[in-house]
Amino acid sequence: MKSNNFFRLITVMLIASLTAIAIKSCSLNQAVALKPFRVGLNSWAGYQIALYAKDAGLFSKHGLDVEFVKFINQQDNIRATMRGSQDASFVPLPEVMQVDTSDDKPVVVMVVDVSAGSDGIAARPDIKSVKDLKGKKVSAKFSTVSHLILLEALQANQIKPEEVEAIDVINERAVNMLKKGEISAATLWEPLMQSTANAVGGKVIFTTADVDSLVIDSLATRSSLVTTKQDELVRFMETWFDAIKAVETKPQEVFASVAKQLGMTTEAFAEDYKGLKKGDLAMNRRMFEGGRLQEAYQKTRELLLSDSRHGRDIRNDIEINGELVKKASNNWQGA
Repeated sequence: MKSNNFFRLITVMLIASLTAIAIKSCSLNQAVALKPFRVGLNSWAGYQIALYAKDAGLFSKHGLDVEFVKFINQQDNIRATMRGSQDASFVPLPEVMQVDTSDDKPVVVMVVDVSAGSDGIAARPDIKSVKDLKGKKVSAKFSTVSHLILLEALQANQIKPEEVEAIDVINERAVNMLKKGEISAATLWEPLMQSTANAVGGKVIFTTADVDSLVIDSLATRSSLVTTKQDELVRFMETWFDAIKAVETKPQEVFASVAKQLGMTTEAFAEDYKGLKKGDLAMNRRMFEGGRLQEAYQKTRELLLSDSRHGRDIRNDIEINGELVKKASNNWQGA
């Protein structure tokens, strides 16, 4: 009898051990089985909040293994997404609108920030306002965000694009030209904008805070991926909302994490970020449910077409899809 009880005890202990091993194995497999997701981005401050999300383990918490692909040129970034070498891009709306034609349509699925002072025009001392730019030389790299910023400023001051001499150069070249007096103003973004105005003894005569800006940064993908990786997209957005909440509740921790990864000071990154409106739930509701993004898309198209110097075809087939961010926001609020 005692022998039978002994064997029963051994059997129970063995089953318990095997069960524990199986559970641990399942847990390890779940931890390893993160869904891969590749996202392109450049150095724009608004996108870098995602670096904090990765550093803090927020993506893995949502079941994602996110890889960020760094770009200098935003057309290279969105082109990589459209051609299938990555899943999505952090990219400005006007860049999405100018990407090469392909079988898939570009789809904007989330807004990550809107410029509200980070971009603008620095001018020499003799230029007191945007209205003084008539007949003057102003830098703006055609077919990029800086071109749109210039067009926004001109429209807000009832100046036609052809009434200024736009000089097609990148930021760094524009700064040198402004300092040498070769141009009267330069379309720039921080941290160059204010420091350049100070260096020439002039001032910033326009920023995106002066208007309800069309400089809208988005998460964009291709139409086929909305179907094939819908779950990953939604999880990515949920993680984004976690990160934005962290910006609101513990900004110093977020900025310190990002700054360390970028090799800059926390104060410098905080300064770069302060001129942006965050892509939180309220922002995305306004953009998608409120119709602002569709309106901005049409206005951006009209502005770019008003100045043929941009040199690219402006697509009219961009899809504005708010269903995924709506699903993500519902999941996130219920978490």
